[in-house]
Amino acid sequence: MHPIFFAATSGPLWTFNTGVLMLLCNLLMVAVGRYTIQSPGQGPALPFQVPEFMKDFGVPEMLATGALGHIIGAGMIIGLRTSGAL
Repeated sequence: MHPIFFAATSGPLWTFNTGVLMLLCNLLMVAVGRYTIQSPGQGPALPFQVPEFMKDFGVPEMLATGALGHIIGAGMIIGLRTSGAL
């Protein structure tokens, strides 16, 4: 058997800490995206009520920041799990 198969962890794949870390990464990317997107509000608006500070935050911005948050979160989860910190 190839040695790479022995590097996998045998613990649970999804824990409460994993979920919290993914949530925090997504919230961080939404906050960063809110202040760094240069032309917000160009696409359709979100179909629910948003706070006043996110009034120009639409569907494209939410999809973009959510996707980036998941990429960052997955990288952090894999890295922390590999190092044994998660």
